[in-house]
Amino acid sequence: MKIFVCIKQVPGVSEVRIDPETNTLIREGIPSIINPMDKNAVELALEIKKKYGAETIGISMGPPQAEEALREALAMGLDEAYLLTDRAFAGADTLATSHTLYLGISTLLEKFKERDNYLVICGTQAIDGDTAQVGPELAEELGIPQITYVQKFELQDGKVIVERAFRGEEIVVIETKLPVLISVLKDVNEPRYPTLDGIVNSYEKEVKYLTHEDLKAKKQNIGLTGSQTEVWRIFVPKRKGEHLILEGSIEERVNQLCEKLREDKLI
Repeated sequence: MKIFVCIKQVPGVSEVRIDPETNTLIREGIPSIINPMDKNAVELALEIKKKYGAETIGISMGPPQAEEALREALAMGLDEAYLLTDRAFAGADTLATSHTLYLGISTLLEKFKERDNYLVICGTQAIDGDTAQVGPELAEELGIPQITYVQKFELQDGKVIVERAFRGEEIVVIETKLPVLISVLKDVNEPRYPTLDGIVNSYEKEVKYLTHEDLKAKKQNIGLTGSQTEVWRIFVPKRKGEHLILEGSIEERVNQLCEKLREDKLI
């Protein structure tokens, strides 16, 4: 079985700055990290590999510096890593990004001579865009089932059985066959830290680069040209109002809160 893990390199949250002219994130000189939920996806792939046996493959789309994120994933234990990098991919929205990832995974499946015995794992959402769209869009491109908001995973006789977060505290159990794409929540596991041996071994492996020509991509479907959405404005929300600190016993605090809500005509 092949397991593809989609990995995105994102700016550290506390360091995010926005270019007021282009409405894009300023990435130059900003420390970058693996998107946190993508680490959960890597960890799940490694757990599945240990328990059931599989080949784990990290795949990312981004500039050459995104190789750092893939190196870290290799240090955690992934077997291979591929970076889809090309100026033609720049400016992609979620639709163009998912299409490019689809081309990357399809190319690798053809290379591995694999058709149906594979699993794609994504983090539910990235902390920079926070859209949670790439996973579902990628599943549609691949033409395979998708299960989102996964918090528990099992594999039995080629069937995937997961627990999916639903409304509030509710969960639903979903069963399907491979191939399937799942997007995971941070509750699914606790990502491991790379070991010293893992870090050393990660630099003995090659992060393979794939361009739009390698993927036989049509330029009208990738990058800025292939994007169907346009960002008009990005801004940091301003805090409204003041914090209210309640003191005293539970009963006193409840009374204070109710009084405040009445003053604000909310009850």
